[in-house]
Amino acid sequence: MSSDREGLIVYINGEFVPWDQARVHVFSPLAKYGAGVFEGIRGYWSERRGKMLVFRLREHMERLELSQRIMRFEEVVPAGEMAATTLELVRRNRFRTSVHIRPTVYVDGDGGSAARGPVGTFVTAVPRGTPDRVRDGCTAQVSSWERIGDRSMPPRAKATANYNNARFAGIQAGIDGYDAAIMLNGRGKVAEGQGMCLFLVRDGVAVTPSITSDILESITRDTVLTLLRDMGIATSERDVDRSEFFLASEAFFCGTGWEITPINAVDGAPVGAGRPGEVTRRVQKAYFDLVHGVSGDRPEWISEV
Repeated sequence: MSSDREGLIVYINGEFVPWDQARVHVFSPLAKYGAGVFEGIRGYWSERRGKMLVFRLREHMERLELSQRIMRFEEVVPAGEMAATTLELVRRNRFRTSVHIRPTVYVDGDGGSAARGPVGTFVTAVPRGTPDRVRDGCTAQVSSWERIGDRSMPPRAKATANYNNARFAGIQAGIDGYDAAIMLNGRGKVAEGQGMCLFLVRDGVAVTPSITSDILESITRDTVLTLLRDMGIATSERDVDRSEFFLASEAFFCGTGWEITPINAVDGAPVGAGRPGEVTRRVQKAYFDLVHGVSGDRPEWISEV
């Protein structure tokens, strides 16, 4: 067992159990076919408040409900139930550091690929800080792997199986010497990164692919759009061409795991000056002040534990 997991508590199907006792059967549709949906949620430890601050819990759990409906589960576990369970898990673990939380709803039992139930649930939470790439920026490759489309596997569902698409792109980017991948959709337009959305800045306007560009309807993306508008920075949600990275003054990824990560170069060509830009830094500061409870803005987005 990894030392940073020892002593952690996991919730699974109505019970809180030690980390190494959380089990899903190898013959379940989750294990065989990836028949599950999940959320990635951040909890940030606030020294100022002496509490864990879980960010946009309600919105994440509402999206988890949506994912279950899209995946046609025979039973939809309510958002409120999963939210309460998640908060209780965080309490029981007595974290004093920032964490990454992963609530999952899945098809249990031993059915085939079209099984819709029985439905099981589990929630994990593990310590997770902010990586250096958030400060320093990253390099990205436009992937040869196409982003899944709504006619194949609906990107709006945050489904476990969907992430094999990002996995291929991420592995290839790493082999080719890049930190991350950018994926194009079936129309050749920019969709998202390998599990995170993205923005670029052109002529002072923060541009991001629209929600009809085969992206996950990201909660962090929505947060960034709100912060940008609050700062008086113009935004645009539209189709984005690959070649626009050559014209952008800056770019960044955003997501629960990636937070706000500057993109310094795409396909070996610098974006703007090749370093984190002014808009990116302003958004980063506003984001981290918000999630750590420093600014006090948007209290409805914060759940204290």
